[in-house]
Amino acid sequence: MGDVLSQNEIDSLLAALSSGELDVEEIKDNNEKQVKDYDFARPSKFSKEHLRTLEIIFEHYGRLLSTNLPVYLRKAVQVEVMNSEAVTYSEFSNALSNPVLLGIVNFAPLQGNIILEMASNLGYAFVDRMLGGQGTSLDKIREFSEIELIIIERIFIVCVNLLREPWANVVDIHPHLERIETNSQYAQIISPSEMIAIVTINVKVGDVEGLMNICLPYITVEDVIDKLNTKYWYSNMQNQDETNYADAIEALIQRAQIPVKAVLGKSSISVSDFAGLQPGDIIRLDRKVDEELDVYVGNIRKFTALPGESGDEYAVRVTSVIREEQ
Repeated sequence: MGDVLSQNEIDSLLAALSSGELDVEEIKDNNEKQVKDYDFARPSKFSKEHLRTLEIIFEHYGRLLSTNLPVYLRKAVQVEVMNSEAVTYSEFSNALSNPVLLGIVNFAPLQGNIILEMASNLGYAFVDRMLGGQGTSLDKIREFSEIELIIIERIFIVCVNLLREPWANVVDIHPHLERIETNSQYAQIISPSEMIAIVTINVKVGDVEGLMNICLPYITVEDVIDKLNTKYWYSNMQNQDETNYADAIEALIQRAQIPVKAVLGKSSISVSDFAGLQPGDIIRLDRKVDEELDVYVGNIRKFTALPGESGDEYAVRVTSVIREEQ
């Protein structure tokens, strides 16, 4: 039971209400529970953190596209991540035009498939460029021929293979292109009511500009959804940088070819003597037969060695290593 007010307190309260000093809304019971509407048709499965992490992943993917596609198209390619959002698959499929380029990608080892949707004007530009044209699109939209789809498939395979590196910090995937569909009705990979994340990328090839949408169903990324946060992504990326990249760089350096030369000795002769040299002439060097030779790696004196033979070829045996301080 609440506290009982005295008559003076009641009079003061009524006076404050009548003068406007106290608002009725302020004295309502604040202990009421706030109820939040939940839409069962659009369940909130992707948080803002998940979508932001996907944008970071595909920003990396965009950089790979902009550096790898010019090798095949021989033209500058600019890629920019526009936005990401969570919608139902029916909303995505209903917004598709006809014809459309849909790449059905197996996202192994994750379950299910994802979709790479590319604007048709980009597809026409790819075909024109791959066949030696300027990379222009068509003024009138038409269906893609079988030959055009085979050419576009080559570009799709490149785009799919580039997905592996950006996702390496989350999961080691082995994606491969299963097929290309030009009709959205044949690309029903999940139920229309299932939630998906869409990452929209703007691709510009020369003067032709179009959008690429990556459709990621929740059921496909459900097993790694906890890893789709920036804290995990950055920490895993840092650990990978300290180990894998260092090992890879070291392996590449070890395979580098460097010139090595052994100097038998030096001598100075006049120009007239040099001009009169004949086979069988002897040039006196500044070193003795049993004296150590200098071995250079590039232009740096790195070893001393003794001359000798190895089979039918001349060789040197390293006797000491010249340190930097020497």
